[in-house]
This record gives sequence, C-alpha cells and structure tokens, in this order.
Amino acid sequence: MTNETMTSKTEQLIEMEERYGAHNYHPMPVVLDRGRGVYLWDIEGKRYYDFLSAYSAVNQGHCHQLLVDVMKKQAEKLTLTSRAFHNSVLGEYEKYITEYFGYDKVLPMNTGVEAVETAIKLARRWAYEVKGIKDKKAKVIVPENNFHGRTLMAISASTDPSSYKGFGPFVPNFVHVPYNDLKALAAALDDKDVCAFMVEPIQGEAGVVVPDENYLAKAKFLCEKAGVLFIADEVQTGLARTGKMLACDWEDVRPDILILGKALSGGMLPVSAVLCDDPIMMNIKPGEHGSTYGGNPLACKVAMAALQIIKDENLVYNAFYLGKYFRTELEKIKHPLIKQIRGKGLLNAIVLNTEDQNCGWDLCLNFMSNGLLAKPTHHHIIRLAPPLCITKEQMDDSVRIIRKSFEELE
Repeated sequence: MTNETMTSKTEQLIEMEERYGAHNYHPMPVVLDRGRGVYLWDIEGKRYYDFLSAYSAVNQGHCHQLLVDVMKKQAEKLTLTSRAFHNSVLGEYEKYITEYFGYDKVLPMNTGVEAVETAIKLARRWAYEVKGIKDKKAKVIVPENNFHGRTLMAISASTDPSSYKGFGPFVPNFVHVPYNDLKALAAALDDKDVCAFMVEPIQGEAGVVVPDENYLAKAKFLCEKAGVLFIADEVQTGLARTGKMLACDWEDVRPDILILGKALSGGMLPVSAVLCDDPIMMNIKPGEHGSTYGGNPLACKVAMAALQIIKDENLVYNAFYLGKYFRTELEKIKHPLIKQIRGKGLLNAIVLNTEDQNCGWDLCLNFMSNGLLAKPTHHHIIRLAPPLCITKEQMDDSVRIIRKSFEELE
C-alpha cells in the first residue's frame, strides 16, 4: 500500500465523520485504529504516545488485558437485566466499591455527567428532607470556570459561554464563586438556602488549575460549619490520576458526596458512581432516580477489575513519582513560549506565553507529527495526561518529543 493510498484512507474516514456526524467536536486530524498500554496506532500504522488518555478514562492503559478478559467472560454470560430485577454481580460490586472508598452506599450510573446530575439530586433531596430548606429553594455553590459535563444541568452551572450560549433556559439556583477563593465561598455559605458546594479538586478543562494548598480542607471546614454538603467531582482527578487515589486525599478531605467516572472502567465502557453515607443516600426512594444501564453486570465486573488494577499495579505511586519527574523535565525545556508548567501527579499542563489562538493547535500538530498525541484547551494550554502505566523510559522519550516539537515551532 502506498503512502498516497494510506493518506487517502485517512482523509476518507475523516470526511465520512464530517459528512454524517454532528460537528460538536474538533478533533486532531488523525484516525486512530488500535491501542495498547500508553500507545495508540493510527489507520496507517503510525504509533503515538497517548498524552490525553481519553480525558483520564484510560488510567490503566489502553485495552488492559485483564479488563479485556473480564469483559469477554462476563459478556458471554450476562450483560444487562435493568434494575427491574436483581443480578448476581451488582451486590458484589456495591460491597467492593463502598469498602474501597469507605462509604455506606453507592448509586451506580453510566457517564460522568449522569453521576454529577445524581449528586445534585441527592443534595437537593437532602436539603428538603434533612436540612429543612423550603421546596424549590435549595441552592448549590459552584466555582467559576468549572466543567461538569454538557447536559443542561451541567451547563447551567457553567460560566463558559461556549458551554451555555444558545441553550437556555437553564436549571436555576446555582451560585458562582471564584475558584480558590475561600473568602467568597464563606460569604456565599451565609445563605441559608445553600445545600451544597460542588467542586473539582483540580479544574481540568479550565487548564489543570491547581488550587492553593489547604484550599479543599478549608472549604470542607467552611461547609461543615454552615451545615452544607461538600461534593467532590473526581471524575477526571480521581482513581490515582494526581498521585493519590483521590485528589481530595492530598488534603485528607472526605467528601460528603463523591463522584467517580472515566477510569472507573479503564476505558472499556461508560461506568460512573456516586458514593455517600446513609443520611444522604437513603432520602432517594424507589422510582425517584435510576438508569436502564446503571449497575449492569458487565459494568460492575469491569469496574471491580479496573479498581483492582490500580492497587495491584501501584498506579498511585507511579503517577506521583513520574508526575514529579515529568514536571521537572519539562521545566528544563527553555523556550520563550513556555510560560508555566503546572499540575499534580500525571495531570499536567503547559501554559503558553502567547495570544495567538492557533499556537496551541500548531504545537499539538507538531507533537502528533513527532509521535505524541495531546490537545489544547482554551487555545493556549496543553493538557498532558498519559496513562498511569507509563514507564520512566517512555516518559523520557515523550519529553524528547515535546522538546523537539517546541524547537520546530516557528
């Protein structure tokens, strides 16, 4: 097969997506065909380091063999019953994950944004049944520049015009405060109708924005003092990504409601979960919340295996050690376009010193040409988040590619 034929195949597949698919994404011009560990291969057979990890959904690495085997075995036995009936795996999974994270109960869902919606419903119901807030008055505080998904509820909490412009009317009663601003949070908590504060421990989509040390712990203290629930959206930051099992663990914060997703299945299928204790969870009664696929046997089996891999392969330590090493190596790259290196564990970002709207995209094209895949966020920030199974040798090679790509940028 000639290069011309292979290129035309890539162009043909991209054109097919453009013609028949909605234009709600702007992907890099590469057609991926295969993955294993930290690597992806395109339709032409070229290999890349994956430094996006499906937005941290493949912490365990692409197509981890244990997950593939578990999925195959369960898929041949039973995949879905719906919650109209009990199944032989759900209880085992619920016991496993609640003991894993130390909560009384779990409510299984599918996507991360569904879990966010679930957490808000739980907080509102708790507000009316337990805290005594009048019906339809409950408010939830959220930081500015947050990202919790793309549903109407999630964009109602957003301050990003690209998320909400042209999609109203919105879900009411979200109160915005600046991220990493405890004084503003304390003032907002004076409102007696506030029932919860929902926060990303590190703002991922905003550009891997890391708050000041003890921000989470002090925010949790303020919430406790005000009788308000602390909700942690750990869909992207959880499951070893930041060098702790949960990003909240950096400050020994135990959320009242914990939201998990993405790597909960190791990238095999959509699996999410909301964990909390009985005084919050048990206010939801039969018929008041659910999902056809939530808690399906296939998802439960895969999620247990995905969580076990994190422990068995010591991915928390690997993310901590190699994340620290990665930032140190990036800081050695002296280039006028590099304004800041920031992050925790293997959730990192390069902030570019430019107002050129195309610079981040052009840099990622250089990365791609040299064998590494990443994507800009907000044009001038490059998020760098490889699978947590990456080795030091692979990291050194990746840093070499990043350095070379900067040197080639005009």
